[in-house]
Amino acid sequence: MTSNDVFTQMGVSELIAPQLRNAARAARAGDTGSAMTHAWLFSGPPGSGRSVAAVAFAAALECSNPEVVGCGQCEQCRAVRNGTHGDVVHIVPQELSIAVATMRRDVIEPAATRPTVASWRVVILDNADRLTDGAANALLKTVEEPPKHTVILLCAPSTDPQDVMPTLVSRSRHVYVPQPNTKEVARLLMQSDDVSEEIATLAAASTSNHVGRARRLVRDPDMQRSRARTLTLAEDVFRGDKAFRNVTAMVKEITKVAEQGLAEASEAEVEKLRTALGMGASGRGAQKALRGSAGQIRELEDKHKKRRTRAVRDALDLALVDLAGLYRDALIKAVDSNVELMHPDFQQLSEGLCQRVSPQGLSACIEAIMKAREHLGMNVRPETALDAMVGRIRLACGVSE
Repeated sequence: MTSNDVFTQMGVSELIAPQLRNAARAARAGDTGSAMTHAWLFSGPPGSGRSVAAVAFAAALECSNPEVVGCGQCEQCRAVRNGTHGDVVHIVPQELSIAVATMRRDVIEPAATRPTVASWRVVILDNADRLTDGAANALLKTVEEPPKHTVILLCAPSTDPQDVMPTLVSRSRHVYVPQPNTKEVARLLMQSDDVSEEIATLAAASTSNHVGRARRLVRDPDMQRSRARTLTLAEDVFRGDKAFRNVTAMVKEITKVAEQGLAEASEAEVEKLRTALGMGASGRGAQKALRGSAGQIRELEDKHKKRRTRAVRDALDLALVDLAGLYRDALIKAVDSNVELMHPDFQQLSEGLCQRVSPQGLSACIEAIMKAREHLGMNVRPETALDAMVGRIRLACGVSE
């Protein structure tokens, strides 16, 4: 009976769940033939739940229920879902790219370790599209000749050569995770967060059916306020320099939130390094060791800086996606289309835009936002990219004062 197994509980699409169930059953039976393999690539658009599918699969591989492979309730399944299983390593890179040293330390070495409490050592690597060429080549040997007890699960947006090295793709079993629709995401939110259908549907629509963002929008009041502030930028462009002032404030707030979110992990890494280097010890030998540790400290500081840069860039990009969605809603209203709105709770604002700005102007606003997203990806200073965006939107809306 699979109607309430870990795949169903975690909202994994039934378009791919049967394949993963069959693979987990084959793994338990010791059959690593056609159904089961040691390297998998989960691809799909942001928010499709590709890493969720990978975690559910890992739980099914480690499940100890004798009757249901992937029950979702046994000690092994719960540990995998909670991120506390000793044989499942889940790496979520936060830097702009994954370097060779990181790959060897966080993926290759754990993959070579034998499982201790379950049948498999499972390594899940999110954002595999951030692998540098050197890191991808380092991983390739492990993927080509994996230890008998190891399963490697890569997660990336696509199988395009710009995302994942073709030889890695060819050595992995590919699972495409489709973007869920609004009803599917809403149903998942109602189950996991016990919210009304109206709230769940709004969260799903407002995040373009991005499962993770929809869940955070339901749970996090700060995210709800941030979204509202971002969308009201569309009104601010008609109010003198208010939009320019607000995007500056938005960048500062997003930067502050990103830094706070990373602070605990960064402090833990610094303390771990200090302990490993013997900081606090006395004596000539200790002082000599400390003088030689400056490079390691600088390397860690550089790593933390890259994490902050990535976190701020990603948060700003998501905010711009929300803003583009509002102008898209206005354009839908302008052409009298029956397509569902992305921000139905801001319908009054999108209707006002469609009355004040021509369809051509609304399209130009969306182009201005896409240009800002492109500039952020090119490491343009966030304040500069967003100020330029506001200027272009004002021109598109015919604002001259």
